[in-house]
Amino acid sequence: MARTLNLGEIAEHLGAQIAVADALSQKFDAETLAALPVSGLGALANAQPGQLSHLSGAAYRSLLPETDASAVILSEQDLQQCPCIALVVEQPYLAFAKASALFAVPLSVDSGIHPTAIVHPSASVAATARLGANVVIGADVVIGADVTVHANVSISDRVTVAEDVVIMSNVSVYADVSIGPRSVIHSGSVLGSSGFGYTPDQNGHLHPIEQLGGLVIGADVRIGAGTTIDRGAIEDTVIEDGVKMDDQVHIGHNCRVGAHSIICGCAGMAGSTVIGKHCVIAGGVGIGGKNPITLCDGVTISVMTTITQSIDKPGVYSSGVVASEHGHWLRNALRFGKLNDLFKRVKAIEEREKDNE
Repeated sequence: MARTLNLGEIAEHLGAQIAVADALSQKFDAETLAALPVSGLGALANAQPGQLSHLSGAAYRSLLPETDASAVILSEQDLQQCPCIALVVEQPYLAFAKASALFAVPLSVDSGIHPTAIVHPSASVAATARLGANVVIGADVVIGADVTVHANVSISDRVTVAEDVVIMSNVSVYADVSIGPRSVIHSGSVLGSSGFGYTPDQNGHLHPIEQLGGLVIGADVRIGAGTTIDRGAIEDTVIEDGVKMDDQVHIGHNCRVGAHSIICGCAGMAGSTVIGKHCVIAGGVGIGGKNPITLCDGVTISVMTTITQSIDKPGVYSSGVVASEHGHWLRNALRFGKLNDLFKRVKAIEEREKDNE
């Protein structure tokens, strides 16, 4: 059920100043401003009376004077153009993110353990945890306080789930996985499956390298739907605190993802990749090469980039070919194979010219 809050409560939560443009100052008093009811959030162009919106970028500034929102989160520089009550903050988008949490309605699971859940006798489940229908809990599992496990989740042996974790439906957690407090695992994810390790014999037949490590997930991590994270071969795969992953991400065995990094949809990384702290890996990025790859802190990889070598300097990195008309692209693709010959010809010309000087 949707919540209704007054503007004063929201302002206190955000650390915002309630204000109006000078032209509206006679219309409202402080008590009226704080008591204004807010029943939800809306985009600046489509918000209705009773909703809270936000102005977080110059591209949307032209929409502000016409908004029907009852209140808008914005910065001081935009206050005088606001036709309604404003919540003035230094970082409007961050404030809007915090406001959205006030109106979120989580999916509910009944208290306690559902009658259809199967819990191994050796498992420890906190009294305040919630286990949904058809959940399976293996041997020596520890489920912490206020954990919510939705329907059809399978948690194998020796898994530790810290307090306030939410695991959505149809997640599979293999053995020897640790999930830190307040993390969220979305549907269809597979955590701690075997890494992709094989070696050929003299006949070319592939033999598996047993994956004996585990998977350690830190606090406040978000793992998107359909994401797969492999366990380590010997040491653990590690996802540090605050990492946020989009849907359909793949993390290979023995990888380490640094704290507060972002990995967008359909990105994948080969085993033993190390991602630094505060990195951004955009959608469709592929990371892998002849040797394990390390990205230092503060690296941003743009969409559909392929990374085959380590990066030791913070910054934005890109690769790939920009899309073009198909025939044009085909002609360029054919010429690509001749670039080395062209380079040699140009170099020879430059050397002759240098000799003639």
